[in-house]
Amino acid sequence: MSHFTSIKTQIKNRDALVTALSDVGFKNIELHETAQHLYGYQGDVREQTAEVIIRRQYIGSSSNDIGFKQQTDGQFEAIISEYDRHQYNQQWMNKLMQRYGYHALKATAQEQGFTIEEDEVMQDGTVKVVVARWA
Repeated sequence: MSHFTSIKTQIKNRDALVTALSDVGFKNIELHETAQHLYGYQGDVREQTAEVIIRRQYIGSSSNDIGFKQQTDGQFEAIISEYDRHQYNQQWMNKLMQRYGYHALKATAQEQGFTIEEDEVMQDGTVKVVVARWA
């Protein structure tokens, strides 16, 4: 039985999180208003719960569910098993956070009346976004 690890994030926007997860390859993402239990690789119910869940069958045959649990401060904490941290490691989290930041910025910019003028991925993977607001 794998041990689950909780990883603090700066993620607060659930929609941007779901879009970022889709960007890094997950298409079957469950969203719940009330946190649901995660399952281990043998189909066993775990004590950990989350509102955003990627079920194990969409991760790998020996994998556990991956979840994102909303904390009291509004931030989502990633819950990833020790086994799955080999693939879904810090490098993967960095990529997810980059995509999340991009989608959160786009949402915030639009809410504040800005438009995306330029959107480019640089050679090193950095995303350059130019926003403007015309008066």
